[in-house]
Amino acid sequence: MKRLLINPKENQPMYERFHFSQANRVGDTIWVSGQVGLDDNLVPASGIAAQARLAFEGLKRTLAVAGASLSDVVELTTFHIDLRGEMEEFTKVKDEYISRDYPAWTAVGVTQLALAELRVEIRAVAVAESSKD
Repeated sequence: MKRLLINPKENQPMYERFHFSQANRVGDTIWVSGQVGLDDNLVPASGIAAQARLAFEGLKRTLAVAGASLSDVVELTTFHIDLRGEMEEFTKVKDEYISRDYPAWTAVGVTQLALAELRVEIRAVAVAESSKD
């Protein structure tokens, strides 16, 4: 099996600036790099809910280009600047995007992310066409 690099056109500035692929697909398995709350101009959104929505939209877009969907996510890892104070609000946003057949999920508290304004980063592993849908 060959590795396929996944880089949606909207993420080309990220690929060029930071030198990493949004995802790699080998067979049916897709490893998605950490998605953050930056808009298409690489400007951070304000607040945890807005950043989480942008990160999930990035995850959704990357999976679509890779031939999968959010319902194919089997593992979710999230990194939080304020794990205790923002977890409830983050979980509400997460449930807007993944509302059933939940993947395995690990939430990690960290002291910083790539940019000082970032509150959360979301990475995932998906298996294409594995959902019950």
